[in-house]
Amino acid sequence: MSTSRSQNQGEKRMRHVTRMRNVALNLLSSLLVLASLPAMAQHGEKSEPVIQINVSRNIQTVNYWARGSTKMNFIGTALLPRGEGRANVQSTGGALAIEAEFNGLAAAATYGHEYLTYVLWAITPEGLANNLGELQVHDGKSNLRASTKLQTFGMIVTAEPYFAVTFPSDAVVMENEARSDTRGAVDTVNAKFELLQRGRYSDAHLEAFPPDPKVPLDLYEARNALRIAKWQQADQYAPESFGKAQAALNRAEDYQKRKQKQAVATTAREAVQMSEDARAISVKRQEEERIAKDQREAQEREAAAKEREAAAKTAQEAEAVKRAQAEADSAKAALARQQAEAQAAKDAQARAEAEAATAKESQARAQAEQEQKAAQERERQAQEAAAQSERDKQELRAKLLEQFNRVLPTRDSQRGLVVNLGDVLFDIGKANLRPAAREALAKLSGIVLNYPQLKLAVEGHTDNTGTEDFNMKLSEKRAASVRDYLVAQGLTGEAISATGLGEADPVAENTTVKGRQKNRRVEIIVSGAVIGTQIGATQ
Repeated sequence: MSTSRSQNQGEKRMRHVTRMRNVALNLLSSLLVLASLPAMAQHGEKSEPVIQINVSRNIQTVNYWARGSTKMNFIGTALLPRGEGRANVQSTGGALAIEAEFNGLAAAATYGHEYLTYVLWAITPEGLANNLGELQVHDGKSNLRASTKLQTFGMIVTAEPYFAVTFPSDAVVMENEARSDTRGAVDTVNAKFELLQRGRYSDAHLEAFPPDPKVPLDLYEARNALRIAKWQQADQYAPESFGKAQAALNRAEDYQKRKQKQAVATTAREAVQMSEDARAISVKRQEEERIAKDQREAQEREAAAKEREAAAKTAQEAEAVKRAQAEADSAKAALARQQAEAQAAKDAQARAEAEAATAKESQARAQAEQEQKAAQERERQAQEAAAQSERDKQELRAKLLEQFNRVLPTRDSQRGLVVNLGDVLFDIGKANLRPAAREALAKLSGIVLNYPQLKLAVEGHTDNTGTEDFNMKLSEKRAASVRDYLVAQGLTGEAISATGLGEADPVAENTTVKGRQKNRRVEIIVSGAVIGTQIGATQ
């Protein structure tokens, strides 16, 4: 039994190491995508129908060569660290049947209001993506049955705007992880697959749908799919397909008004598929149009070059005939003609050199102007990016201020968001947390867990009742008690400090009962670069 227990512990340690390695790789991939955004913005002046970026990820693939069934696990990425799942892969009649279940799924809109659902993908080592189906989420859980004729592939789960997408977004929330009992050839490969850059949906300026519990998710996805198709100019490049998608959505909306639930779901999903078809046709036709334009311009350039070459050749021949005729007309004037020709050649060379110098100067001037414009554009984009980053920080700061205030009194300050735990949340003269305090801190930690970049400074304060040494120790114990409870709720200890300040920093006079009660408090200062500076503060 001791040998079996040691083997189990070893397997657990290996799974933990693998999980940490995959999380690190996921974080590195996310940083690489974010680092590419400024360069994309600099080259994005010309509007393109679709911007696709090749992003490399390390993902486990399995060759399911064995007959019968085997099991795989799913682990959450940095976007969904608490996500998990399991899958049973069954070989049946030349295909693979997949039964999967997932837990810990957050609302897809967490990653942007353009996202409404989740999709399970099969990714081959060559980078081909196969949509295995949509995850219908209920209370953070989902079950899915799917099949594929692929033999070697890895699986991921992404947040998507609708179920019928043909390539995955970069919002990868889960990926497969082989178990110790997984059958088949398991390998970690650099699987490359097309990822639609998440920021491109933002370029479409898609507004969030107003929440309505009476509207089913299928109808929301249909609306989303149609407006994304329109953003991709499907109404111009694929009007027939786009019209069919619009008609299908109109029928679904009509069924919704008449409360025909089953018809709404069926027609809405039909509208999603039609919208995706129209979008794909539009993208293809726009690409064909671009290629045809490039070819036509290349042909025109080639024809113009040939014309210039022919004209130059004709001019040269004419000059040769003229020179020969002049020599035949008068041998007497041969020396004069030679001198004239020498002078003409010298003048021509001087003119050519002058023209070359002028052309070079013009080219240098044009290049300098172009570089100046490019530098100005980069500076403008950098300023816009910095302004947007600051707005995002301010919005998140205001959001957290509102959420914290629902739990405990919170105010904004230059140090950060100050959450106040009053004296009534502790036993008198002690550091023990009362049930109300533990409940409030549990809610607070649930919010903070969503933002791992935040830093928390816990500071204990007392009034001037009692000795200074007693008050200092009491404030330190209370601050430590709060910190320990937050760590027990899942927050990392490195992100939380605890300090006792005793009676040194009162917020009210200690001459009244009310004033002393205000001074007996524990404050949690929430800060971090992700929420910027105080709302309304001058930058």
